[in-house]
Amino acid sequence: MKIARPIKLGHIPYLNCVPFFYFLEESGFSGELVSGVPSELNRLLHQGKLDVSPSSSFEYAYHWEDYFLLPGHSISSQGKVQSVLLFSPVEMSELEGKTIAITGESATSINLLRVILLEFYHHQRINDFVPDGSVEDLVSAREPALLIGDRALLLATRLPDGVKCFDLGEIWYQQTGLPFVFALWMIRKAAFGSFQKELSLLGRHLQYSLERVLENPEEIVSDCTSGAGLSPQQVIQYWQNIDYRLDKEHLAGLNLFFQLCAKHQLLDKNPPLNFLPDLALGNH
Repeated sequence: MKIARPIKLGHIPYLNCVPFFYFLEESGFSGELVSGVPSELNRLLHQGKLDVSPSSSFEYAYHWEDYFLLPGHSISSQGKVQSVLLFSPVEMSELEGKTIAITGESATSINLLRVILLEFYHHQRINDFVPDGSVEDLVSAREPALLIGDRALLLATRLPDGVKCFDLGEIWYQQTGLPFVFALWMIRKAAFGSFQKELSLLGRHLQYSLERVLENPEEIVSDCTSGAGLSPQQVIQYWQNIDYRLDKEHLAGLNLFFQLCAKHQLLDKNPPLNFLPDLALGNH
């Protein structure tokens, strides 16, 4: 007899994901967690080695036919995001033709940077590459570089002399007036039939953990700051700054990003947003 396996859920080990995961087991979730940076989870999800994951919004756009979206939850910003940062010795308006080191950890942030430079600063040539060595070393050498996650948060507190820091979430919001959606909760369509019950409860499990953390962050923050180089106050402020919702404004921002990616040939087309069917959400 074939033994049913647990649902496999991607886990990003960045500080911005802690509110979703810290109390997830306590909420009643009993699946298997698989950790990795966003680009790794994108790959595992696309390969069918994960059933559901918080993954780069650009991954959804690239392979939208394979996925459903979980309503209500995202990793977004309305203004500064604090952890998707371009470090540069010159203004963004002066980056035309310069080579920019980019992170290999995220598809969304890379393409957001490209859209910002092409659409808002009207640059014609964007040269970027993923370096073999440390992005932090390049920043210290006053080379333009994109960094995300906890490393970006930390480097912003220790900015080398002569280096400016540009928050991509803030630039997007200033230019569009809309939130920017960095990550979506994505479900493989192929997993839907096997895990309808688990998927119907997932949004509630995530909301439980999110509310527990954000209502009393002092309770857990000491567990999350060891070795991070950030104070508990900095981490709490960061959590309170992230926008974990996915409402009409967020969807408008997401659609605009996809439209601009298609305009600048970063995507073949602007994809439709396909949400988890009502059956799995208990609306029947």
